[in-house]
Amino acid sequence: LNTFHLQRTLGTGSFGRVHLVQSKFNQKFYALKVLKKADVVRSKQVEHTRNERSILMSISHPFLINLWDTFQDDANLYMVMDYVPGGELFSVLRKSKRFSENIARFYAAEVLLGLVYLHNKDIIYRDLKPENILLDSEGNIKITDFGFAKHVVDVTWTLCGTPDYLAPEIIQSKGYGKPADYWSFGVLIYEMLVGSAPFYDENQFKLYEKIVACKPVYPSYFSASAKDLLSHLLTKDLSNRFGNLKRGCSDIIEHPWFQPMDFEKLIHRKITPPYIPKLQGEGDTSNFDKYPEETVPYGLAQADPHRHLFPEF
Repeated sequence: LNTFHLQRTLGTGSFGRVHLVQSKFNQKFYALKVLKKADVVRSKQVEHTRNERSILMSISHPFLINLWDTFQDDANLYMVMDYVPGGELFSVLRKSKRFSENIARFYAAEVLLGLVYLHNKDIIYRDLKPENILLDSEGNIKITDFGFAKHVVDVTWTLCGTPDYLAPEIIQSKGYGKPADYWSFGVLIYEMLVGSAPFYDENQFKLYEKIVACKPVYPSYFSASAKDLLSHLLTKDLSNRFGNLKRGCSDIIEHPWFQPMDFEKLIHRKITPPYIPKLQGEGDTSNFDKYPEETVPYGLAQADPHRHLFPEF
């Protein structure tokens, strides 16, 4: 920890926060995720946290966040990750109200390439939403927060994710797998095009009822190809959901809605993103909301009953 200058908080979660830090060695900026061990243990997130570390250590992709290092002290776990200065796609979407199909297609295509990479490694992501998609200095995406990601060869049963994006099979406590990510991908595209999620309801029980009933309303301004793609992603019927058929992700990549997109150019970041974040230098944090800072300093010596639970850190 003392090899970094600790700077402001970029975000907070249920058992920790993310800081901007600057390395004393190479002067580069990183995002430091700090998790309180006692809170991780209390919320029964030990396995999720260990999954997050092992999965991030095993992946490398232009549209996925990079984990550089992890360590721990008596109270906390630390994860040193890319600092992605453009802020959340969520913020850009809220400012724009909704995206044109061209803009939505660009972000959807980058997300899709990241998902396909994970699925090819038998990793399901389980938390796709605009808040977890960050924009780098050029405006390309990085998917972040792998707290729910899991290595799954066939199916898993844990109820986790964010309510608006949960697939019907998760809500109905069925075993689920990669197709659940493609459902969330459909919710994401819909939200980008409309400005709100397809099954939104303030009442969580009603939200779940709507998801399971699965009758999304497509506004009149949707193109026929957008409607067609979404009807094959937002479907309860797994034998009909794109990404889960014998052609796998090709059904999505080669769908008419993605026709204008050159995926080969995209993976090499050769397509100019629709929105380039305004930044003054590398450690600019103007695209992140302000948060109250942590009052307890890190690195204090204290009893550490949980160290044995996190041997890899």
